[in-house]
Amino acid sequence: MSPDAEPLPVRRAVISGRVQGVGFRWAAKKEAQRLGLVGEVKNLTDGTVLACFWGKPYKMNDFEDFLRHGPVLARVSHLEVQDFNDAPDYHAFEITR
Repeated sequence: MSPDAEPLPVRRAVISGRVQGVGFRWAAKKEAQRLGLVGEVKNLTDGTVLACFWGKPYKMNDFEDFLRHGPVLARVSHLEVQDFNDAPDYHAFEITR
């Protein structure tokens, strides 16, 4: 990226529905790695899943599309997405606690 280029935003998504105990984090990690994204995914105590991810904008859009439905056993009822202009410090895509 050139010094004059705008930094790409980090995207933060909170996924609601039947998203814990169905392999959501593992499927999200696999999809993010396939798309070449970095970031993290984790379960939250309220039963939702949080994903923070960074990469090429069109790949981030593809990952967001995946998050709208998740793996086969998941039932996503709501997806809330926000962009942040924080400088990413991710080097891989990981499942975190």
